[in-house]
Amino acid sequence: MDHRADTYIGGQWVENNGDDVIAVIDPSTGQCVATVRESSTGDMDTAIEAAGRARPVLRAMPPGERAALLERIAGELEARAGGLAELISSEMGMPRKHCADYQVRTAIGTFRNTARAVADVPFTERIGGSDVLREPVGVVAAMTPWNFPLLQTAAKVGPALAAGCPVVLKPSEITPLDAYVLAEAVHAAGAPPGALNLLFGNGLHVGEYMARHPGTAMVSLTGSTRAGRRVAELAAASVKRVTLELGGKSAAVVLPDGDLAAAVERVVRTVCINTGQTCTALTRLLVPFEAMADAEDLVTLAMSGYRVGPSGDPDADIGPLASANQRHRVNDHLERALVDGARTIWDHPPEELPRAGFFTGPAAFAVSDPRIVLAQQEVFGPVLAVIPYVGEDEAVAIANGTQYGLAGAVWSADEEHALRIAERIEAGSIEINGAPFNGLAPFGGYKQSGYGRELGVHGIAQFTELKAIQRRTAAAR
Repeated sequence: MDHRADTYIGGQWVENNGDDVIAVIDPSTGQCVATVRESSTGDMDTAIEAAGRARPVLRAMPPGERAALLERIAGELEARAGGLAELISSEMGMPRKHCADYQVRTAIGTFRNTARAVADVPFTERIGGSDVLREPVGVVAAMTPWNFPLLQTAAKVGPALAAGCPVVLKPSEITPLDAYVLAEAVHAAGAPPGALNLLFGNGLHVGEYMARHPGTAMVSLTGSTRAGRRVAELAAASVKRVTLELGGKSAAVVLPDGDLAAAVERVVRTVCINTGQTCTALTRLLVPFEAMADAEDLVTLAMSGYRVGPSGDPDADIGPLASANQRHRVNDHLERALVDGARTIWDHPPEELPRAGFFTGPAAFAVSDPRIVLAQQEVFGPVLAVIPYVGEDEAVAIANGTQYGLAGAVWSADEEHALRIAERIEAGSIEINGAPFNGLAPFGGYKQSGYGRELGVHGIAQFTELKAIQRRTAAAR
């Protein structure tokens, strides 16, 4: 078992001084695989001060040098990819055969995409008689989740450094270990001391302190909608910049001429991979009323093909949920769905689930009333609601009928028709006919899925302030 009492602050490995210890639990077994000492208030102050000292250094680096730093970080992570995949799998339970692609490769790609995007950011532009500058906002407090720990960290640390902002990072207390490897990569890449600083602990103790600390200029959080509300409230006291990437209840709308089989295959995959612990998972499948029976048959066929097993099982497609609390929450939703009138389409045989660990099988329900809890709230488990509609207007109304607006999908044989429907859906990212995710396009939500955007040029711009310098000589021309 690995016992870590250290952290990375100001370009050095130093001791954490908190009183408590975080137990890292392997969700496949329920056993403790590592411990990490929490950060004290003094550690937090030291980390934020170190970031403050790095601020003028990063600000003075030309954008091209910052892009080169991100490329080196990506290279250092790539050299550690095999160990990272196994480490993340032990932290949060995704099967190892998937971790290399979904958890590690995507994070490395995010650093590289951000480095590419730097050249397209208008750090200086002329508008009329003014020079308009994009300048780094300052020290960033970044708080990342446990479901895609390294990827979500890359989506904050990469753009922040690209903009010239030092980062104080608090990873989820459920998945703290991969942050150590990231710090090793940042250090090996030659980042200025204080460019990245690590703090460990829960949101109530560490996260809230970071959000209200006078030394942080911006908070970037990926987490629950409830956590987002609290961070926004704390940051408002000092009028900090805030970006929030929160929950989702994304709808996949299959139009009457859409490829239903392909849509079901794609939707079920988003719901099952990572055990449904994906904020963009297409957890609501909307199909024409007359296609409901065919949709149910296809969902049953697709879900029955996924094997549930421990993360080390080479045949496992679905691993455990990340924690005992998460399993309890998902099981509550499954029970509530039946009480609310949902009809079971597929339920993984419970006797086939591993006895140890935090497992639940994939499940799908036919939902006639899209207002029930299962069709409104984020379950964050491998659970699908299949909802019939009559007419496109009703499909769009159902798709928009939740508090969330993170992602969505439309399926049609006529791509232009699908585009018109996508334009009516209130969500920040919508795929047409299963189009692949674009890591250079802006990512973020509408409504209570948050605000601000990550990735690419728009993600970097979130970490900048705009300054207009009026020039008399330019105005006179």
